[in-house]
Amino acid sequence: MPSDEIRCLGIDPGIGTLGYGIVVQRGSELRAEGYGAIHTPPGLSLPERLKMLYRLMDERLSMFAPHLVAVERLYFGRNTTTAEMVWQARGVVLLYASMMGVPVIEPGPSEVKMAVCGYGGAQKRQVQLMVRCLLGLEACPTPDDVADALAVAIAGLAMGRLTCVGGLRIDKVR
Repeated sequence: MPSDEIRCLGIDPGIGTLGYGIVVQRGSELRAEGYGAIHTPPGLSLPERLKMLYRLMDERLSMFAPHLVAVERLYFGRNTTTAEMVWQARGVVLLYASMMGVPVIEPGPSEVKMAVCGYGGAQKRQVQLMVRCLLGLEACPTPDDVADALAVAIAGLAMGRLTCVGGLRIDKVR
């Protein structure tokens, strides 16, 4: 990888489906290097599902060697059961990033929309179409979790204000 490229792993956390996307930035050019979803079966216990998430993340993502991990900050209204499970999956992602020794940026939903669409109130479909356009993809990635993860990676690169001067320096990490 050329030294002026920055690789960001974007994650849309979830216990049943975790979306991931690797976006590489070189100058003003963005490209998707890999993306997909990790699924865990609902019949397993929560600890087993969390262990499976970690193991599958390590199997599928370690080869990409990201410089940065971007995980969307979560906001939940009334569904506290879903929120609790997603927060636990998010904890696995943060542990994974820490074990890799990679800094984490946590953009909020409006920051992701702003970075991808230029408008913090953009609709989900607008974000998906812009991800497709910005990364030169033939189709919008599916499931939605994957497109969301790519959008989070784009936002992570935009928010990180990364510079390469004798190595990688992170100017802003939340």
